Amino acid sequence: MEAIQYTKSIPRYLAMRYLGKRWRSLYTSPFSCTRLVDIPEPQLPTPEWVKVRTRLSGICGSDLATITAKGSPYFSPFTSTPFVLGHEIVGEIAEIGDAVEGFSVGTRVVIEPALSCPVRGISPPCSQCRNQRFANCENIIKGDISEGVQTGYCRDTGGGWSQYVLAHQSQLHLVPDGISDETAVLLEPFACALHGVLKIPSNRTATICVIGGGTIGLLTVAALRVLGHRNRISIFAKYPHQQQLARELGADDVLSPNSDRYAAFCELTGAKSYQPELGQQVLLGGVDVTFDCIGSSVTIDDALRFTRAGGEVILVGMPGVPKNVDWTSIWYKQLRVTGAYTYGLETHNGEQVHTFTLGMRLLQKMKSHLRPLVSTLFPLRDYKRAIQTALNTGKTATVKTAFDLR
Repeated sequence: MEAIQYTKSIPRYLAMRYLGKRWRSLYTSPFSCTRLVDIPEPQLPTPEWVKVRTRLSGICGSDLATITAKGSPYFSPFTSTPFVLGHEIVGEIAEIGDAVEGFSVGTRVVIEPALSCPVRGISPPCSQCRNQRFANCENIIKGDISEGVQTGYCRDTGGGWSQYVLAHQSQLHLVPDGISDETAVLLEPFACALHGVLKIPSNRTATICVIGGGTIGLLTVAALRVLGHRNRISIFAKYPHQQQLARELGADDVLSPNSDRYAAFCELTGAKSYQPELGQQVLLGGVDVTFDCIGSSVTIDDALRFTRAGGEVILVGMPGVPKNVDWTSIWYKQLRVTGAYTYGLETHNGEQVHTFTLGMRLLQKMKSHLRPLVSTLFPLRDYKRAIQTALNTGKTATVKTAFDLR
C-alpha cells in the first residue's frame, strides 16, 4: 500500500532543522526524513484490533513539527521508526478481529490516537489509564505494540497518511450518519480544544483571549461558544481568512499579532502598558483567561503578559523549547499556568464524559458549522504539495489541509 513514512536519520534531521528555514523545499525533497513509500498492509496484532481503511486524514501542527524538525525532542523516546504519519483519522472498518464487539466491517469511525494500557493489552493498567487519562499512559513503551505515544508515531499501528491503519477497539468512535467526513476528521483537534476550554468553569463571566488563528485557535473559539460561554472573546489571528472564520465562529474582537499588538490589546481591554528599560512591554490589567494555541516563545510570553493578576493561562498549542520567555509575570501576577495536552475524562454539566464522546455530541449539535475549516484536500501522491500548503497557510488561505483517500 502507499504511505507517507518518516524514517529516522540524524543527518537528514539536522538538514531539516538548520537548512529548512532558508530552503523550505527541503522539507519535501529527497533529503527529507519523510517520503512516499510502498509498504505491506499492517496486520492485526491481537484479535481485539481492527484494520481501518482511511477516508480522510488531517495534517496537524505536530506532524509539521516532525517533518521540519522544529519540535522538541521530548517525545523522541516514545516513538518507533519508521512510522507512518497521521493521527487525525476518519475511515471505515475493513477487517475486524475475532474478539471485537460492537463494530462491523464498513462502519465509519474516528480513531482516538492515544496508545494506552488497554490498547497495549496491559493489565492491570497504570494509574493514569485507571483514571481514564489515556493520553498520559505510563506504559507507552510496553505491551503488544512498539513504542509510541500515539497512532502516527508507532511503527506497528501505521498512521492515517496511508490506505490502511490499525486501531484497537477501545480507540474507535462511531461517526453518525449526519456527520460528513470533513467534519468528522476535525474531531481529534476539536477534542484538544475542548480539553483546554473545559479547564475553566462555563459559568464564569471571564474575559478571554485566544492567541492563534489556526485550527486549534479557531476550534477553541467554537468550543467556548458551543459550551455556552457568553464571555467576551478576543483572538489574535494573523491572516484575513483566519480573521473571517474567527468572527463566524463567535469571536467578538479580532486582533492582528503585529508589532502594534500591545497597543491594540490595551485599547481593547483597558490594560495599562509600561515600557521597561529592556525587553517587551509590561501590562497591568488584562484578560481573565488566555489560551495560547500556538506555543511559540513569543506567544507564551505574550500570554503571560496579557493575563491579569490572578488570572489563568492555558497552554493548548504544542510548545517546543521556548527562548526569551520572561517568567516574572507568573511569579509577580500569581498566574495559574495549565497545560492542556490532547484529551481525557471531563466533567461537563455534572457528567463525567470522555472528550471524544462529548466532542462528537457537539459536532452533531453544530452540524456543518465547522466544515469550512477543512478547505483543501489532496491525494497521497500529491503529498509534497499538501505539506507545502499546510506550511504556508497565509499564502494558500487554508486552515486544515487533509489527505483524501476515498
